[in-house]
Amino acid sequence: MQGKTVLVTGATNGIGQVAAIRLAEQGARVLIGGRSREKAEAVAGQIRAAGGKADVVLADLSLLSGTRALAEQVLAATDRLDVLVNNAGAFYWERQETSEGHEMTFALNHMSYFVLTHALLDLLKRTAAAQGEARIVNVSSDAHKGSRLDLGDLEMSARYQGFGAYSRSKLMNVMFTYALARRLVGSGVTTNALHPGAVATGFGRNNSGIVAMGIRLLSPLMLSPEKGARTTVHLASAAEVRGVSGKYFSNSRETPSSAASYEVEVQERLWQMSEALAAQAQPA
Repeated sequence: MQGKTVLVTGATNGIGQVAAIRLAEQGARVLIGGRSREKAEAVAGQIRAAGGKADVVLADLSLLSGTRALAEQVLAATDRLDVLVNNAGAFYWERQETSEGHEMTFALNHMSYFVLTHALLDLLKRTAAAQGEARIVNVSSDAHKGSRLDLGDLEMSARYQGFGAYSRSKLMNVMFTYALARRLVGSGVTTNALHPGAVATGFGRNNSGIVAMGIRLLSPLMLSPEKGARTTVHLASAAEVRGVSGKYFSNSRETPSSAASYEVEVQERLWQMSEALAAQAQPA
């Protein structure tokens, strides 16, 4: 990773933080994506103290406008992007809407991946043309298995269920990866999705009551962030996955995703609908 530039979203805690630190240790310049300047600077400071290179880019990725703002910061900060790690995400037990009117899980877990990737795609392609490759790594979850999309109600406005919304958003991550891989053939840019495992992080603790309590009780049974970040780091840096694209990984190995995730027609409808939502939110 020496000399390469990597953007990691959600890099201020959990597997995102560990992935950022490990990639910096391999020689990459890491752009630390987060909402909190204090937390992002703390991670960047840790990397710099160890002799690595890190810069901070800040935005609220639950907002389409925030996601575009992050992309603008990246474009201003670097003329190359070797790896984009779409990692930011959250779980919301109760339905919430962003200030832009989108359901929070859908907006943060899916639309931020879609909008940020598109905004940085030309930079990734230029980097691939100059350096031989560039990579997009989408952090999903095995939680997508058993879920199907309701294309008539992507944002679950009729009947919301917290885990169902999360599961669908992770299915969207996998479907987006497969649809994107088809569009990237011949560009030198690869994209893959992954399951990090059940990881003990701050994930889900934005909820309250019995949900937060349950997550805390299960934490001792979960993977450490260090172990949870391994597949992300592998896909971002390993020589053996050079040229591999449109695949799903767990434990750093290619593995099948759910049957529903391979439905090309649904992938394409999701793409079209996401594209339309992103276009509607563009400034006039």
